[in-house]
Amino acid sequence: DQSVATYSPDGKVYQVEYALKAIENSGTTIGVRCKDGVVLGVEKLLTSKMLAPGSNRRVHSVDDHITVAVTGLLADGRVLVKRAADECRGYRQNFGEPIPPKVLAERMAGFFHAFTSYWAYRPYGATLTIGGYDAELGEHELYQAEPTGDVGRYFGIAVGKGTRSAKTEIEKYAFGEKTCSEALGYLAKIMHTVHDDVKDKPFELELSWVTAETGWRAATVPADARDAANAWAL
Repeated sequence: DQSVATYSPDGKVYQVEYALKAIENSGTTIGVRCKDGVVLGVEKLLTSKMLAPGSNRRVHSVDDHITVAVTGLLADGRVLVKRAADECRGYRQNFGEPIPPKVLAERMAGFFHAFTSYWAYRPYGATLTIGGYDAELGEHELYQAEPTGDVGRYFGIAVGKGTRSAKTEIEKYAFGEKTCSEALGYLAKIMHTVHDDVKDKPFELELSWVTAETGWRAATVPADARDAANAWAL
């Protein structure tokens, strides 16, 4: 089971499953599609009390209209974020318009899949949750690309340690009927619900969005709005 190019007798590629396990051990990431945009939230576990606020970010804007969240190994995530930004830049240079979120998600899934097909590589131990706005279709979209090469479009998605509980909470709150501003408090509440204060390290909540309120530009949620959401959740 050491080679990514070899199937096991029961049809599995163990190195890919190990990569998925690395993601399961990471802090929870939640993405929701609201009626006026997309919001991403990350439970960034703090590895040291000496870390400055904002260190080792897990949410990034890779283009004016696309934000991504990384779940899993942070070093792998940095490479993936750079690749996503390069894809956005190259598409704009070649075609003279912003890349649709669907195209970026499919290209990143193809990039993931390449690392499951050659013996000299190992799969990435991280996944990308992608939120963006498609100007041609006039729609805001939420995608997730995984180390297996799979990609899907979602109304709500959770990945990481608290996946099962978070998915249940997402279904309960009907985010499709809420604005992004209204959703912030519920996202914070879900994060505090799935976080285990006894077993897990303290965490910092990171939030980003692409919404009509920001003119469909990807942006980090302002600190005062994030703090208000945290206070409401507690």
